[in-house]
Parts: sequence; structure tokens; C-alpha cells
Amino acid sequence: MIGIKSIASYIPSAGVDNYAQGAKFGKDETFILGKIGSAFLPRKEPGQETSDLCVAAVRNLQASNPSLNLDSIDALIVVTQNGDEEGLPHTAAIVQHKLGLPTHVAAFDISLGCSGYVYGIYALKGFMEATGLKNGLLVTADPYSKIVNPEDRNTAMLFGDAATATWMGLDPAWKLGGARFGTDGSGAEHLKVTDGQFDMNGRQVFNFALVKVPAHLNELLDAEGLASADIDAFCIHQGSAAIVDAVARRFDEEQGPDKFVKDMLETGNTVSSSVALVLERHLFNSSWHRVAISGFGVGLSWGSAILYR
Repeated sequence: MIGIKSIASYIPSAGVDNYAQGAKFGKDETFILGKIGSAFLPRKEPGQETSDLCVAAVRNLQASNPSLNLDSIDALIVVTQNGDEEGLPHTAAIVQHKLGLPTHVAAFDISLGCSGYVYGIYALKGFMEATGLKNGLLVTADPYSKIVNPEDRNTAMLFGDAATATWMGLDPAWKLGGARFGTDGSGAEHLKVTDGQFDMNGRQVFNFALVKVPAHLNELLDAEGLASADIDAFCIHQGSAAIVDAVARRFDEEQGPDKFVKDMLETGNTVSSSVALVLERHLFNSSWHRVAISGFGVGLSWGSAILYR
């Protein structure tokens, strides 16, 4: 069975002080920590491309897993909507070359935002099992610094640049259980890029998350014959502190908030990397045995799943 063997990340050391941004936009510390949830937003260097972030995450994965031989990689998926230059060729091909992966590797991109990690691990698992492949990499990198207007008070304080690399293969540390997905393109206008700049209707996105995500998680648990008490932790997209808190309260006012992981203080909203960052930091050294994950956002798109030991 193909599952998750290990996760690593790359987070640029340079970045933006969100307290300074808050002062510029008239927002105080209470707002920054309580609503945004991020005091620092990492930013890639001007000369760094999306593929460079991907390569750095894979190198960190190698460093933490001496048994990982890149010559054994036979599948590579890159999840991004902000690839190198103008998006052609696909970023996965560039990453394959920069890493020196064998040319027999299957490498392709998935154009998804905040739901991309959940979609990606299931796409890679299915692809590998259907074709008999043994070792795959799912890499996420969506540097929104490419498209966010630093003068836009609705988005400038939210997004950080980061990349993650997930090694998937046989004998996994965590297995992939049931999953559910959804799409509603009628909400596409709420998160979009126009003339190279990102635009977000924050109120509509917040309402979407609050209405859709708790219900979707409950649908998933019902389909799997599970109750919230059977889940050790909920690792959902770190859109903002306000979104994570609101989803947690709506899902389960008694148990929910304590089980929902919130960890974005030094990263911000890293789009397709956010769920993987939470898993990297909290999953492998925990006593958890069953975890629910959920990604949701641009599209509108969402996906939720169960991971288990």
C-alpha cells in the first residue's frame, strides 16, 4: 500500500514583519494574532523561482531521510498555480532536471491552490498503484509573493512563501484512508488573478469555509463510520487564525477547538503547502493514530481525508 513515508519543507529565512504591515494598515497586535494568526510572512528571494523552492524542500527531505535515494524516484507531482516564469513548461519538468532525477520519472503538475495537498497525495497514490511505481514525491510550492499586491490590505498580511516535499511509497508511516472532494466553480470570482495580481473577497471566502468545511468533515466521518471522538487531531488548511477557529467551533463546540491544530505564526497562509507544514511539524512525533485533514479555497475547491497509522 502506498502511503506517506516522510515530509520535509523549505521556508525562506527572509520575509515581512506583519506587525509593521499591521501598523501601515491600521491593525493592532490583537487583530494580527487573533484574526490573521501570523507575525511573520516568509518571502522567497527575488532570484528564486518556484522550482528552486521545490528543490530546496526535496533536499531537506533527503537530509532527514538517508535511505531516500533520488535515483529510485519514479513519480513526481508538483502542486502549484504559480509555476516558473509563465507556466510553460510545467514546473515538475524543471524540478526533475534541477534534482537530476532519472528521465524515466513521470513528472507533472497539478494546478490547485489550498486544496492541492489533499488532492495531490491521493492523485499520486492512485497513479503509483495503477502503474506499479514504488517511490514518489509530492511537492507543493505556491509563492503568492509573485501575485500579491503589497498595498492590498485584504491579502498582503495573509500569505507566506514555502514549499514542502512528501515522500510516498511502500511501508508508509501513515496510510491514506477515506477521502471526499468537492468543487464549486460558481465561486471562482472570489479568489482570482487579474492582470497578474491576486484578488480575494475575504468575506465570501470566510463564509464558504465556515459553511462548507465543518459539514464536509462530518460527511467524511459519517461515511467512514467514525465520530469526532475517534479523531486525534484535525489538520486543516491554515487560511487564517479566524478561519481555523471558526471552522473548529462550527464543527464541534465542545471538542472541536482543542483538536484543531493552529500553526501559522511564522509562516502565514502558504496555500497548497499549509496542510503539509502542519503534518510535518506535528504528525510524526505524536501519539496520534488517526488524523483528519482538509484543504479548501481557490476554485472553489475542497478536499478532506483520513490518515491513520
